[in-house]
Amino acid sequence: MTWHKDDKIITAFVDALAPPEPRMREDLYLALLDSVMGQQLSTKAADAIFARFCALFPKNYPEAKKLLKMPEEKLRGAGLSGAKVKYAKNIAAFHLEFPITNEHLAHLSDEEILEKLTRIKGVGSWTVHMLLMFAMGRPDVFSPGDLVIRQMMVEHYGIEETGRAQLARLHEIAETWRPNRTMACRYLWNARDAAKKIKK
Repeated sequence: MTWHKDDKIITAFVDALAPPEPRMREDLYLALLDSVMGQQLSTKAADAIFARFCALFPKNYPEAKKLLKMPEEKLRGAGLSGAKVKYAKNIAAFHLEFPITNEHLAHLSDEEILEKLTRIKGVGSWTVHMLLMFAMGRPDVFSPGDLVIRQMMVEHYGIEETGRAQLARLHEIAETWRPNRTMACRYLWNARDAAKKIKK
């Protein structure tokens, strides 16, 4: 049985677009740092800043102890804002006490990982959702806080509600995608990217 058969909109995207490629990363600590630094930035800008950040460290790897000792001005020089310097160091400190690794997180549910990692100041639900989807390859993650996901759903599903009512409607629609909500979200992202290319 096709998982998206009851959703004509997702089915149309599945029929029109190439399947999203699997994306997983073994180093969850590095992936979390990458995700936090990419908040509210374009992919191109985020990638450039993260590359400069990693280049500050031996072997291009921001080992937690070295990151905690790295002067703020050096990190700011790589393009990090003052807030993101603090967030990166918060992640490093947490990682030393509670390793952010597949070995320590793989046995936990999505909800448990969300609860655990959002204890880190600067790491919100969106950031953890991205980690679950892309670094850990979890199949059934929905990220209503993602701007593109929300905009695409409002546009294509004719959602007129706002605020909490809108959020409830987003979750209601996403329930029909279980147990493949990650894949549905990825099709929504890809559909937005495809539309942008067509407009160009």
